[in-house]
Amino acid sequence: MQSTLKKMTCRALVISMLALSFQAANAGMISAERAANSAPVDRAMVLSVLDRAETTAQLQAQGIDPAMARARVAAMTDAEVQALAHDIQTAPAGAASELAVVAFLVVLVLIWNYAYRN
Repeated sequence: MQSTLKKMTCRALVISMLALSFQAANAGMISAERAANSAPVDRAMVLSVLDRAETTAQLQAQGIDPAMARARVAAMTDAEVQALAHDIQTAPAGAASELAVVAFLVVLVLIWNYAYRN
């Protein structure tokens, strides 16, 4: 019983390591005009996020003045603003992403268990 549990755990860990280690990347060409013109759009997007009531409340809850945050965004370089805008756009909307991975692993282990048990 003990060795079976160890084998199942090792198999589940190996499969999860293999399944979760691959990440897809997207690459594409953009024009110079689009790259040059994206900075004002990104800066406006970041400032619009700072203008939201939820964001202002969270900043104040953490002891940060929203006006100071806007001033810092205005002082950032275009590359920094672009990176921040990218982080805002790609951030998960909720905290379910880690839960989904755990649920997937549990289902995978159950399938593995029943497949080799029968």
